[in-house]
Amino acid sequence: MDAPPETENLQKWLQIGTHLNNLGFRVPHVLATDIDHGFALIEDFGADTFTRLLDQGEPPSALYAPAIDLLVALHQNPESPSIDVPPYDLKTLLIEAHLLPEWFLPMHMGAATSTAVHQEYEQAWLAVFSQLPAPANTLVLRDFHVDNLMRLTADKPLRRIGLLDFQDALVGPVAYDLLSLLEDARRDLPFALCDEMRQRYISAMPLLDVDNFSAWYTALAAQRHCKVLGIFSRLALRDQKTHYLIHLDRVRGLLNRHLDAPLLEPLKRWLQDYFEPAVLHAPPTLETTRAVLGLSDP
Repeated sequence: MDAPPETENLQKWLQIGTHLNNLGFRVPHVLATDIDHGFALIEDFGADTFTRLLDQGEPPSALYAPAIDLLVALHQNPESPSIDVPPYDLKTLLIEAHLLPEWFLPMHMGAATSTAVHQEYEQAWLAVFSQLPAPANTLVLRDFHVDNLMRLTADKPLRRIGLLDFQDALVGPVAYDLLSLLEDARRDLPFALCDEMRQRYISAMPLLDVDNFSAWYTALAAQRHCKVLGIFSRLALRDQKTHYLIHLDRVRGLLNRHLDAPLLEPLKRWLQDYFEPAVLHAPPTLETTRAVLGLSDP
């Protein structure tokens, strides 16, 4: 693993990996580390990511069902949140959500987003989050999706999934990783499969307050999709990784699924103000948007 200290936190990856291993989950074994220079020699899990297996024709339920069971095991373990990581709190959720007006909205409008528009957007989100009850919290891996899950050989079902990319884990609402898995920005999932897997999770969590969970699922799904729209736009504009643009329509569709929920009415109104009016001019090019944002070629 090459984790440059100026941009990556190898110590955090090691800390969270040790915690997950102690809880009974499979993370790569660490053979040697050089934290000062950002290197680690780690176990190779092979090439069988869930993404690759799905692309090769593996039945989706054969992969999503054990992934759901892993989440259940993580969320039912009372020791899961017993780790020194920051909370996934309102401040963090708002910072992430602001990636939409910071990067996606300029690509739509061809102009930098004003402070006033940012403030309107934040007020919409504050109105959403003010309606929510206190969440049930656990360790949230934050990038729990098929790209970061690997099929392994093991005697115990829980050890047959290898976990990757967990260095940004926080302690936060239990709904987050489930929606990350089922509302994938890079892959279309049948509605029936999503409903089946969500019910599998709920049925396995008898102590879960379903109304609380459902409210947080809706809010966090919208928050994540807004964040991802911003991230993918940033990758295209700032880093010229334009292949991420192919996913924007899917992410907008995932976001739109939730906007009729009364909880999200403030966000829906803001989005209607800035995205639904007819566009009377040609859509801005990436070059135009880069120019108005003051970006130079990388």
